[in-house]
Amino acid sequence: MFLLGATASLLTACGKKIGDECETSLDCNPEGAWTCDRSQPGGYCTVDGCDHRSCPDDAVCIRFFPGRFLTMVCDPPAEDTPGGTDDCGPDELCLPEGRCAPRASERRFCAASCGENGDCRGGYVCRESGSEGTVALLPTPGATARFCAPRQ
Repeated sequence: MFLLGATASLLTACGKKIGDECETSLDCNPEGAWTCDRSQPGGYCTVDGCDHRSCPDDAVCIRFFPGRFLTMVCDPPAEDTPGGTDDCGPDELCLPEGRCAPRASERRFCAASCGENGDCRGGYVCRESGSEGTVALLPTPGATARFCAPRQ
């Protein structure tokens, strides 16, 4: 039993980072805190259901809203403000890209932080949040972050 615990600690110490390739969640974190998102090319080590405090320092929590739900156009600075517009329904959020998204469609995942494409593994690019149905979940409202996402 001690050997198993020591092996798990060793694997975690020199283990994977958010955004690394994986086949199973055990590849990402033997203790089960991370998951392997197999819907991404080559798998993607992540934390499902994150908040701005639950991602490691080299990662950022990204709120994803599936594109098929982004239909109505909205004006983010004017939405739900006094004298502004109410283009989105009460159960929707006006995304920075100017589209309404149902709050219930939101998924949150930790994504690898990056500054440029070279910071991401092969097949992935450095994308800025606030487009393509993504919003960074950061302590400062409206702030953006760059993260590694599959090349389109």
